[in-house]
Amino acid sequence: MAEPNPSVVIVGGGFAGVGCAKALAEHDVDVTLIDRNNFHQFQPLLYQVATAQASPADVATPLRDLFRKHPRVTVKKATVTHVDPATRTVSTAEGAEFSGDYLVLAAGTGPNFFGVPGADEHALPLYALRDATRLRDRVFELFEEADTTPEVIEQGALTFVIVGGGPTGVETAGALIDLVDDVLAARFHDLDVATAARVVVVDHGEALLRPFSESAHEYVARVLEDRGVELWLGRGVAAVHADRVELADGTSIPTRCVVWAGGVSPTPLGLADELTTGRGPRLATAADLTLVGHPRVYAIGDVAQIADHDGTVLPQLGSVALQAGTHAGHNIRRHAAGRDTEPFRYHDKGIMAMIGRNAAIAELGAHRHELHGHLAFTAWLGVHALLMSGTRERVDLFVSWAWDYFTKNRAPSIVESTDGIDWDDAGS
Repeated sequence: MAEPNPSVVIVGGGFAGVGCAKALAEHDVDVTLIDRNNFHQFQPLLYQVATAQASPADVATPLRDLFRKHPRVTVKKATVTHVDPATRTVSTAEGAEFSGDYLVLAAGTGPNFFGVPGADEHALPLYALRDATRLRDRVFELFEEADTTPEVIEQGALTFVIVGGGPTGVETAGALIDLVDDVLAARFHDLDVATAARVVVVDHGEALLRPFSESAHEYVARVLEDRGVELWLGRGVAAVHADRVELADGTSIPTRCVVWAGGVSPTPLGLADELTTGRGPRLATAADLTLVGHPRVYAIGDVAQIADHDGTVLPQLGSVALQAGTHAGHNIRRHAAGRDTEPFRYHDKGIMAMIGRNAAIAELGAHRHELHGHLAFTAWLGVHALLMSGTRERVDLFVSWAWDYFTKNRAPSIVESTDGIDWDDAGS
């Protein structure tokens, strides 16, 4: 009697989970991929949805479409609430349980508000597709309100505060100031947008994009400031209110739009505390990406603390997650065949950040060859298009980019409904 195919349960449909599923899809392995959404989102481009450079369909692909030609991969839309590594079983909020010969934890992260009062309630994070569309709608809603009732400008209607000077914060700031200057200033003729609108970046550190070089720090700051972005560095956020951001030095910034790009925290999985021993807390992994003490359970992507072959803890990047997912699939096949697993080795292709029209920073390869300006801008577009899940997504995205670049107009800026703003709702 033939041996049954090994079964694998993957929690999370991000870069890591999809990478692992793809590495197993062509082999005699039964895969169950679980995610709270029925789509894979291209997280590095969420800020473009938030600033109407791309539509939600440009950056999201149905998970079932990715595996429509692979009947051994089953997709389940469910929210995992508890994980038992000993039995490799996950429980969901919907009441279902899934078990496998192997378990892969790739649930990703959500915003980390670091206990800042009011941030969870009043700030707008940018870590999921729904976050991006909500932020986009808020921006356009505020301009409509300011156009109808100009006195709300004094209450911060056109002041946009971004908390966090990492890639998400910087890219959002650059795209937002381009949106304001190139698109909204032309649409709202009755508003003096150049004077009334403000984009402010607040960060407790002294430099933007800290993983980059000193010259990159200077370049990014110069580009943003030249375009009118205010940089409030070396200042922490003490509280976020409905009508303002309060800084640790006592300064307040009136605003009705606070973008939270201040950090991430792993998605809760109901695991025992002793397993979350990494930074963040992230799941501690062995060299082969298995969960420490559980040789058939893998932890990959942003939920895990992954070290390179030399012990260096790797950053939470999409490229790390994708490579880790592929490697986990490779090791599962080896283990199922009775062979030893292999340690993970990251192939460093560099880091990039978009700053706005014709401006980007790229440090390529392990030796960090640095590019600035238009050349880095072009490289960024090419690399991110290649990372997209399918041909249709790439084509649609290039059409959106070309439309925005050559017309300085943004088609995905239709707002059907909004949360509404209570201008009498002042924080304490």
